[in-house]
Amino acid sequence: MQIKLVNHSNNPLPAYETEHAAGMDLRAYLTEPIIVSPLQRVLVPTGLFIELPVGFEAQVRPRSGLAFKYGVTVLNSPGTIDADYRGEIKVILINLSDTGFTIQNGDRIAQMVISRHEKADWMQVVELSETQRGEGGFGHTGK
Repeated sequence: MQIKLVNHSNNPLPAYETEHAAGMDLRAYLTEPIIVSPLQRVLVPTGLFIELPVGFEAQVRPRSGLAFKYGVTVLNSPGTIDADYRGEIKVILINLSDTGFTIQNGDRIAQMVISRHEKADWMQVVELSETQRGEGGFGHTGK
């Protein structure tokens, strides 16, 4: 699949780092470093603009290394980029640690997964079919 992309940054294009990777790393596009204080959230630009085909979305997800090592994650995970959005891709990061975290230009801050999706039409009914699970949820099926 080919996706149109405009890169206003000085960073490499998003790329799959391994043969079977689902996500491509997104990099920060900054003129100066950002220090993210504990519990602070920031909107980090990437300098990237994309044109997705209809029926697809781009999901912005956390990088596991940033989350585990530094407590930094994508706040609205996964963030959705719709096929009709033409603005710059920006990533909402939050620092959940107890120490500041510095983001530099070019740092890998999130990953992006391209995913197909369906459009739903609602069919309002009076009742739903029965299942073995029923209304069980929020830990109902296990510890």
